[in-house]
Amino acid sequence: MNKLNKDKILQKISSKRINIDLFEEIDSTNEECKRISITKEMHLVIAENQTQGKGRLGKVWSSPASGNIYMSLAFKKSFLDIPLSLIAGVLCQKAIEPFLKENRIGLKWPNDIIYLKKKVGGILVEKEIMGKDEITIIGIGINLNHPKKESWWTDLSQLNLSLDRDMLINSILVEFIRFCDDGLKTWVDDWEKACIHINSEINIKHQDKIIDSGKFIGINMKGGLKIISNSSGQLKEYGYGEISIDGVY
Repeated sequence: MNKLNKDKILQKISSKRINIDLFEEIDSTNEECKRISITKEMHLVIAENQTQGKGRLGKVWSSPASGNIYMSLAFKKSFLDIPLSLIAGVLCQKAIEPFLKENRIGLKWPNDIIYLKKKVGGILVEKEIMGKDEITIIGIGINLNHPKKESWWTDLSQLNLSLDRDMLINSILVEFIRFCDDGLKTWVDDWEKACIHINSEINIKHQDKIIDSGKFIGINMKGGLKIISNSSGQLKEYGYGEISIDGVY
Protein backbone atom coordinates (compact mmCIF):
# COMPACT_ATOMS: atom_id res chain seq x y z
CA MET A 1 0.00 0.00 0.00
CA ASN A 2 1.47 3.35 -1.06
CA LYS A 3 1.45 6.02 1.62
CA LEU A 4 -0.50 9.17 0.85
CA ASN A 5 1.56 12.16 -0.30
CA LYS A 6 0.36 15.70 0.46
CA ASP A 7 2.29 17.26 -2.41
CA LYS A 8 0.75 14.91 -4.96
CA ILE A 9 -2.73 15.32 -3.49
CA LEU A 10 -2.47 19.12 -3.75
CA GLN A 11 -0.78 19.15 -7.16
CA LYS A 12 -1.86 22.28 -9.11
CA ILE A 13 -4.10 23.36 -6.21
CA SER A 14 -3.35 26.63 -4.42
CA SER A 15 -2.26 26.09 -0.81
CA LYS A 16 -4.00 29.38 -0.03
CA ARG A 17 -7.36 27.69 -0.53
CA ILE A 18 -7.00 24.49 1.46
CA ASN A 19 -5.45 22.92 4.54
CA ILE A 20 -4.88 19.18 4.69
CA ASP A 21 -4.40 16.75 7.57
CA LEU A 22 -3.35 13.13 7.07
CA PHE A 23 -3.88 10.49 9.77
CA GLU A 24 -2.75 6.91 10.04
CA GLU A 25 -5.76 6.21 12.26
CA ILE A 26 -8.68 8.28 13.48
CA ASP A 27 -12.18 7.71 14.77
CA SER A 28 -13.87 9.41 11.80
CA THR A 29 -12.75 12.02 9.30
CA ASN A 30 -16.15 13.71 9.58
CA GLU A 31 -15.80 13.87 13.36
CA GLU A 32 -12.32 15.38 13.03
CA CYS A 33 -13.78 18.09 10.82
CA LYS A 34 -16.06 19.02 13.73
CA ARG A 35 -13.05 19.47 16.01
CA ILE A 36 -10.71 21.51 13.82
CA SER A 37 -10.47 25.24 13.25
CA ILE A 38 -11.11 26.03 9.60
CA THR A 39 -8.83 28.89 8.60
CA LYS A 40 -9.00 28.60 4.80
CA GLU A 41 -11.74 28.12 2.24
CA MET A 42 -11.73 24.38 2.84
CA HIS A 43 -10.05 21.83 5.09
CA LEU A 44 -9.35 18.27 3.97
CA VAL A 45 -9.00 15.39 6.43
CA ILE A 46 -7.84 11.98 5.19
CA ALA A 47 -7.20 8.80 7.16
CA GLU A 48 -5.70 5.43 6.34
CA ASN A 49 -7.98 3.78 8.89
CA GLN A 50 -11.16 4.83 10.71
CA THR A 51 -12.13 3.14 13.96
CA GLN A 52 -15.64 4.62 13.89
CA GLY A 53 -16.30 5.23 10.22
CA LYS A 54 -19.92 6.02 9.59
CA GLY A 55 -22.36 6.15 6.73
CA ARG A 56 -25.83 7.53 6.21
CA LEU A 57 -28.58 6.85 8.77
CA GLY A 58 -26.02 5.92 11.44
CA LYS A 59 -24.70 2.88 9.59
CA VAL A 60 -21.11 1.73 10.07
CA TRP A 61 -18.65 2.34 7.21
CA SER A 62 -16.04 -0.43 7.26
CA SER A 63 -12.68 1.37 7.17
CA PRO A 64 -9.64 -0.92 7.36
CA ALA A 65 -6.12 0.26 6.54
CA SER A 66 -5.88 -1.48 3.17
CA GLY A 67 -5.47 1.36 0.70
CA ASN A 68 -8.97 2.84 0.45
CA ILE A 69 -10.06 6.48 0.48
CA TYR A 70 -11.58 7.91 3.65
CA MET A 71 -11.74 11.68 3.35
CA SER A 72 -13.82 14.63 4.48
CA LEU A 73 -13.96 18.19 3.19
CA ALA A 74 -15.05 20.92 5.60
CA PHE A 75 -16.23 24.37 4.53
CA LYS A 76 -17.01 27.35 6.76
CA LYS A 77 -20.09 28.09 4.70
CA SER A 78 -23.53 26.73 4.02
CA PHE A 79 -24.61 25.55 0.60
CA LEU A 80 -28.19 26.70 0.66
CA ASP A 81 -30.99 24.86 -1.11
CA ILE A 82 -28.80 22.39 -2.97
CA PRO A 83 -28.62 18.63 -2.33
CA LEU A 84 -24.92 18.26 -1.65
CA SER A 85 -24.95 14.49 -1.32
CA LEU A 86 -26.21 14.12 -4.89
CA ILE A 87 -23.92 16.82 -6.27
CA ALA A 88 -20.94 15.28 -4.44
CA GLY A 89 -21.81 11.97 -6.06
CA VAL A 90 -21.71 13.59 -9.50
CA LEU A 91 -18.36 15.23 -8.71
CA CYS A 92 -16.88 11.92 -7.52
CA GLN A 93 -18.22 10.12 -10.59
CA LYS A 94 -16.60 12.73 -12.84
CA ALA A 95 -13.32 12.38 -10.92
CA ILE A 96 -13.17 8.56 -10.94
CA GLU A 97 -14.22 7.79 -14.52
CA PRO A 98 -11.03 9.07 -16.24
CA PHE A 99 -9.17 6.33 -14.33
CA LEU A 100 -11.40 3.58 -15.77
CA LYS A 101 -10.71 1.81 -19.05
CA GLU A 102 -14.19 0.31 -19.31
CA ASN A 103 -17.49 0.20 -17.43
CA ARG A 104 -18.94 3.30 -15.88
CA ILE A 105 -19.33 4.57 -12.36
CA GLY A 106 -23.03 4.80 -11.53
CA LEU A 107 -25.04 6.60 -8.86
CA LYS A 108 -27.90 5.35 -6.69
CA TRP A 109 -30.21 7.71 -4.84
CA PRO A 110 -29.35 9.43 -2.63
CA ASN A 111 -25.66 8.94 -1.85
CA ASP A 112 -24.26 5.67 -3.21
CA ILE A 113 -21.44 5.32 -5.76
CA ILE A 114 -21.89 2.16 -7.82
CA TYR A 115 -19.61 -0.08 -9.88
CA LEU A 116 -20.91 -3.17 -11.67
CA LYS A 117 -24.24 -3.00 -9.79
CA LYS A 118 -22.60 -2.97 -6.37
CA LYS A 119 -21.80 -0.19 -3.92
CA VAL A 120 -18.21 0.97 -4.12
CA GLY A 121 -18.47 4.31 -2.31
CA GLY A 122 -20.71 6.64 -0.39
CA ILE A 123 -21.25 10.26 0.61
CA LEU A 124 -22.14 11.59 4.07
CA VAL A 125 -23.01 15.29 4.34
CA GLU A 126 -23.31 16.86 7.78
CA LYS A 127 -23.94 20.39 9.05
CA GLU A 128 -22.41 21.70 12.27
CA ILE A 129 -23.06 25.01 14.05
CA MET A 130 -19.92 26.43 15.69
CA GLY A 131 -20.68 29.76 17.32
CA LYS A 132 -21.82 32.05 14.52
CA ASP A 133 -20.42 29.78 11.82
CA GLU A 134 -22.15 26.98 10.00
CA ILE A 135 -19.74 24.24 8.97
CA THR A 136 -20.54 21.98 6.02
CA ILE A 137 -18.81 18.60 6.04
CA ILE A 138 -18.76 16.25 3.06
CA GLY A 139 -17.47 12.79 3.88
CA ILE A 140 -16.41 10.51 1.02
CA GLY A 141 -15.54 6.84 1.25
CA ILE A 142 -14.34 4.88 -1.78
CA ASN A 143 -13.33 1.21 -1.64
CA LEU A 144 -10.21 0.66 -3.72
CA ASN A 145 -8.90 -2.45 -2.00
CA HIS A 146 -11.11 -3.90 0.71
CA PRO A 147 -10.20 -7.31 2.18
CA LYS A 148 -13.74 -8.20 3.19
CA LYS A 149 -16.75 -7.75 0.94
CA GLU A 150 -20.42 -8.19 1.67
CA SER A 151 -22.74 -9.36 -1.10
CA TRP A 152 -23.98 -5.86 -1.82
CA TRP A 153 -20.69 -3.97 -2.08
CA THR A 154 -17.38 -4.27 -3.84
CA ASP A 155 -14.13 -2.42 -4.48
CA LEU A 156 -12.05 -1.27 -7.44
CA SER A 157 -9.10 -3.56 -6.69
CA GLN A 158 -9.14 -5.06 -10.19
CA LEU A 159 -8.24 -1.60 -11.50
CA ASN A 160 -5.21 -1.11 -9.19
CA LEU A 161 -6.41 2.38 -8.31
CA SER A 162 -4.86 2.12 -4.83
CA LEU A 163 -1.57 2.89 -6.59
CA ASP A 164 -3.06 6.18 -7.81
CA ARG A 165 -4.80 7.27 -4.62
CA ASP A 166 -3.02 10.63 -4.50
CA MET A 167 -4.04 11.49 -8.04
CA LEU A 168 -7.60 10.21 -7.54
CA ILE A 169 -8.02 12.38 -4.43
CA ASN A 170 -6.49 15.28 -6.36
CA SER A 171 -9.03 14.72 -9.13
CA ILE A 172 -11.88 14.79 -6.59
CA LEU A 173 -10.54 18.03 -5.10
CA VAL A 174 -10.25 19.65 -8.52
CA GLU A 175 -13.91 18.80 -9.21
CA PHE A 176 -15.00 20.29 -5.88
CA ILE A 177 -12.95 23.45 -6.44
CA ARG A 178 -14.47 23.83 -9.89
CA PHE A 179 -17.91 23.43 -8.33
CA CYS A 180 -17.14 26.05 -5.66
CA ASP A 181 -15.91 28.49 -8.31
CA ASP A 182 -18.42 27.95 -11.09
CA GLY A 183 -21.30 25.91 -9.70
CA LEU A 184 -22.73 22.96 -11.62
CA LYS A 185 -25.84 24.02 -13.52
CA THR A 186 -26.16 20.63 -15.21
CA TRP A 187 -26.05 18.57 -12.03
CA VAL A 188 -29.61 17.20 -12.37
CA ASP A 189 -28.97 15.97 -15.91
CA ASP A 190 -25.51 14.69 -14.92
CA TRP A 191 -26.93 12.78 -11.97
CA GLU A 192 -29.79 11.26 -13.97
CA LYS A 193 -27.40 10.16 -16.73
CA ALA A 194 -25.30 8.32 -14.13
CA CYS A 195 -28.29 6.91 -12.23
CA ILE A 196 -28.40 3.10 -12.32
CA HIS A 197 -32.15 2.86 -11.67
CA ILE A 198 -33.65 5.48 -13.97
CA ASN A 199 -36.94 4.14 -15.40
CA SER A 200 -36.73 1.12 -13.07
CA GLU A 201 -39.25 -0.17 -10.55
CA ILE A 202 -38.20 0.75 -7.02
CA ASN A 203 -39.44 0.37 -3.47
CA ILE A 204 -39.20 3.34 -1.13
CA LYS A 205 -38.51 2.45 2.48
CA HIS A 206 -38.77 4.49 5.65
CA GLN A 207 -37.56 2.95 8.91
CA ASP A 208 -37.30 -0.41 7.11
CA LYS A 209 -40.93 -0.36 5.97
CA ILE A 210 -41.97 -0.02 2.33
CA ILE A 211 -44.07 3.15 2.08
CA ASP A 212 -44.45 3.32 -1.72
CA SER A 213 -43.31 1.72 -4.95
CA GLY A 214 -43.29 2.72 -8.57
CA LYS A 215 -41.28 3.70 -11.61
CA PHE A 216 -38.33 5.99 -10.82
CA ILE A 217 -38.36 8.81 -13.38
CA GLY A 218 -35.73 11.19 -11.99
CA ILE A 219 -35.02 13.82 -9.36
CA ASN A 220 -36.19 17.36 -8.67
CA MET A 221 -34.07 20.47 -8.09
CA LYS A 222 -34.03 19.78 -4.34
CA GLY A 223 -32.68 16.28 -4.92
CA GLY A 224 -35.91 14.50 -4.09
CA LEU A 225 -36.78 11.39 -6.08
CA LYS A 226 -39.73 11.30 -8.46
CA ILE A 227 -41.79 8.19 -9.13
CA ILE A 228 -44.99 7.22 -10.87
CA SER A 229 -46.63 5.50 -7.92
CA ASN A 230 -47.99 2.01 -8.48
CA SER A 231 -50.81 2.62 -6.02
CA SER A 232 -52.18 5.81 -7.57
CA GLY A 233 -50.61 6.09 -11.01
CA GLN A 234 -49.71 9.65 -10.08
CA LEU A 235 -46.39 11.48 -9.88
CA LYS A 236 -45.03 11.51 -6.33
CA GLU A 237 -41.88 13.06 -4.90
CA TYR A 238 -39.91 11.98 -1.85
CA GLY A 239 -37.05 13.79 -0.14
CA TYR A 240 -36.34 11.09 2.44
CA GLY A 241 -36.10 7.35 2.86
CA GLU A 242 -34.12 4.58 1.19
CA ILE A 243 -34.79 2.70 -2.01
CA SER A 244 -34.34 -0.86 -3.20
CA ILE A 245 -34.20 -2.01 -6.80
CA ASP A 246 -34.51 -5.54 -8.14
CA GLY A 247 -31.20 -6.80 -9.52
CA VAL A 248 -29.08 -4.20 -7.71
CA TYR A 249 -27.80 -5.54 -4.37
